[in-house]
Amino acid sequence: MAGPVHYEVYIRRTAPSSWALEIATEHRAHAMDTAEDLLRDGYAAAVRVTKETLDPDTMEFNSLTLLTKGVPEVKTRRVMAEEDAGPRCATPYDLYAPMAREQMGRVLEEWLQRQSATAFELLHRPDLAERLDASGVELQHAIQKVAVPESQADGVPLHDLMRHYQRLADATIERLVTAGRKDRFPSLEHHSLADLAHRLDGQSERAFIMGGVIARALIGLKDGRSRLARLMDLADRAPLDGQARAMVLVPIEQILCEMLGSRGGLTDILGPSLDQGAAMAAVVRMVASKEVGLLVQLDPRLALQIPAVEGPAARLGERIEAGEFPLLSAALARMVLRELMSPRRLRPGDPAGEIDILRALATGLTATAGRLLTLEEVQNAFNERSKALVTADFVATYVKSCRTVLCEAEALTRLCENVTGVANKRSAARWLSACVSSLRFESEMRQTGGQTAAQKLGVLAGLQRAARASGLSEKDEGDITAAIGAVGATVEGEARIVTLLARSPAPAPQKLAALLRMAAGETAPMGPAADRAKAEALKLFRAPDSRAALAAAPETLAPLRTLMKAAGLAA
Repeated sequence: MAGPVHYEVYIRRTAPSSWALEIATEHRAHAMDTAEDLLRDGYAAAVRVTKETLDPDTMEFNSLTLLTKGVPEVKTRRVMAEEDAGPRCATPYDLYAPMAREQMGRVLEEWLQRQSATAFELLHRPDLAERLDASGVELQHAIQKVAVPESQADGVPLHDLMRHYQRLADATIERLVTAGRKDRFPSLEHHSLADLAHRLDGQSERAFIMGGVIARALIGLKDGRSRLARLMDLADRAPLDGQARAMVLVPIEQILCEMLGSRGGLTDILGPSLDQGAAMAAVVRMVASKEVGLLVQLDPRLALQIPAVEGPAARLGERIEAGEFPLLSAALARMVLRELMSPRRLRPGDPAGEIDILRALATGLTATAGRLLTLEEVQNAFNERSKALVTADFVATYVKSCRTVLCEAEALTRLCENVTGVANKRSAARWLSACVSSLRFESEMRQTGGQTAAQKLGVLAGLQRAARASGLSEKDEGDITAAIGAVGATVEGEARIVTLLARSPAPAPQKLAALLRMAAGETAPMGPAADRAKAEALKLFRAPDSRAALAAAPETLAPLRTLMKAAGLAA
């Protein structure tokens, strides 16, 4: 259950000063506007707005930063307290912590990729540890990558740190090799995984031994699909419940997190045929298969953008849907957010396809909001990605294939519809406004091409309706609709469509219906052309002949009343 929410505005008066609370309010818009005003008026060097949500269970506030603008914060060198002095990792056991494994995966990334292994496996496989120890240079470079930044941050002498981490690495390798020589990691070829888990239950080093058993089962498997299939087989052979089951699933989940989070790991599992956007969509389908399945049922077109997950990845998706591997689900969802907020293109060379896949990802992630990610996080990620969609380079590539300016206007209208964020909407609206206000757009619509004037008015009306449905600001929407309406007025004026309709020998109900459709914005854009049609329809209504014809055929009045209401001629 969501608790009370409020927003806090913090300021830094100068670059070196610390953050200070300026106001707290329950209205987000007020907080954002106040922050912008403080920064613009020079009252503060930097501002920050946070959303504070009260957790009713713990009665603590969870903070989410919504805005940070201004002068960057001055980085000051941290003075180490005496009790905090010393290396980050002191014993071999510290290397098994998640953060230590993550850093190990970064500094040994290329070596681990060549071995087709993860940092977790390195810490649980004696053969890998001996191979790394024999390499010499690889281990020394990894130690240096860890020691140099730690020395700079904490002020500890570099050589002391390097000697410490060398001794730590030697002790860890010795412990692992000794465990291998004593055959503490049984092979599953001669033992049941469930039996091993039950026998290890209660032992002090059960996590270390079970990790070694799982890691040993992956020896010889090089590609990601086969490794994932083996891990799913091991999960199938795990005990049915209790601590013994957790003892098996926890190391499997840790290996999966490192496999799928590594560079190229996702491509290795899903296949190289998927581009980055499709791979992200496949990940969303894995972690939210139920929600995506319902969305595909509602809109089958989503199936074209979100690829089906097959093989071992499908088995993993089934387990995630059943509630297993919650840490992996959260890690994969965060990975999708990181990709969305990165400058990397999801579909290089296909800007229209990039918009399609972003729309599909937005639909899928929004459906999972509250379970894996908050709605605020999803919105912030797509706001960040939308910044890349309104740059000059992207827009130029996006409209490059358009042969006519009308095609450009339709493409830019679609861009306005799909970007999020106030600033991004404004930028997209500027591109569309420049297009429909250009002389080229007016000249093309006035030219006698393959379309009649009435058809052009219908196209302009459709373009105007799409622009009004794009969620633009009132001013931007008004400028764009006015520009389209002005072009429509020119086209209608040159063809004299309203005058010809009014003078045509057609029955009065037919002429009224045609004029009212123009006045309502269905067959002509709102603006002078629609106003002329509305005025002519009023004249026709007041004419005695028309009133007599309508009275003689009262059944024709029902459809006209709907059009009159749409045209603003009836309540």
